Parts: sequence; structure tokens; C-alpha cells
Amino acid sequence: MIIGDRLRELRELKKLSQGDIEKKTGLLRCYISRVENGHTIPSVETLEKFARALEVPMYLLFYDGEEPPKLPNLLKRKTGDDIVWGSKGKEARLLAKFCRLFSRMEVGDLGMVLLMARKMARRKTD
Repeated sequence: MIIGDRLRELRELKKLSQGDIEKKTGLLRCYISRVENGHTIPSVETLEKFARALEVPMYLLFYDGEEPPKLPNLLKRKTGDDIVWGSKGKEARLLAKFCRLFSRMEVGDLGMVLLMARKMARRKTD
């Protein structure tokens, strides 16, 4: 849909002239004409002015009908807190304890713990 055509259609449905829109929005009549004829693409702020002048909700500038389109039933996305292990509760306390203990270990010992953890994780998934 070309926005200029939709603006003209709504203006004519309301029986308003470009001069009426000019008075209500403060936009120049020549600018309104350029938008309606597709020579200029209006900014969001300008579209808000048109919607107020036409006394319609802004979605009607983009949608043909009385009701806004129905949104699809999208699955709720998980937030970072839902995904990150150790961000709260028991997991956070356990993670803090591991951090304190690991900070006291030597580099070689840390490598050994990491190797054991990898082997244990592989064993669990097999």
C-alpha cells in the first residue's frame, strides 16, 4: 500500500480538503499534495499529525479495515534470566561457592577439574 493513497482516501472519506489538513496539521498544502501523490515519504511525526487531523488511530494509515489485524499467537520468548543457569536461587549460591573455591586453586588443578567435568558431562549425555 502506498501511504499517500491511503492518506488521500481517508481525507476524502472525512470530506476534508488539503486546506483543511493544512490548518489542522500546520503542514503546507503543497507538502500534503506531494505526500498524497507519492513524491514525498512522510516521517513518523508527520504521520502522527495526519492521524490527529483525520481523527483516526495511526494504525488506520497502514491498515484497511475497522479493526487492527489479529496478531499471530507467538510463543513467549525466554528472557536472559530464564536461560542463564546460576542467575538466582540455589544455582546462584552454588555458582558463587564454585567461584570462591576455584579462585584458590592453582592453574594445573583447574585444568584437572575441567577435564573431569567434561568427562562427567559426556557420560550423562550418552
